[in-house]
Amino acid sequence: MSTVSSTPILRAILRWGGIVGGVILLVAGAVGFIVAGAPGLWSGVLGALIGVVFPALTAVTILIGNIWFGTVHYLEIFFGVVLGGWIVKLILAIVLLVALVGQPWVQPIVLYFSLVAAAVGSLAVDLVALARMRLPAVSDVQLPGGEHGSGSNSASDI
Repeated sequence: MSTVSSTPILRAILRWGGIVGGVILLVAGAVGFIVAGAPGLWSGVLGALIGVVFPALTAVTILIGNIWFGTVHYLEIFFGVVLGGWIVKLILAIVLLVALVGQPWVQPIVLYFSLVAAAVGSLAVDLVALARMRLPAVSDVQLPGGEHGSGSNSASDI
């Protein structure tokens, strides 16, 4: 079983997303504390965590789905894992928002701006990683007839 060619890109996205997320978490917490005290600190940290963890979960589910690459039911397992991860993220987002609304220790403006900053940071990491790393337009493909091909170019070979 071989590895999928997108795996290094996804790992780089997770690594750099964690670094950028950590910086955003520290800055959002500090700015939140300056602006609104302890509630601002916790709101900034929480917003940054939500904004970094949710996109990272998508990359993690893709990496988990890619474990079964090369098996007979790879596509079914891959899409089940990725779509299941999205459903879990959607439910988790709704539960978090319902639980956080109206809490006395949440400063909504700080939470919002730290969430937006983390989302923009995550998108920037994705953009830079995808722009710098080269992934062929056609990858992870095996041609019929083994490594050297069968020598014929008939339609039945394709």
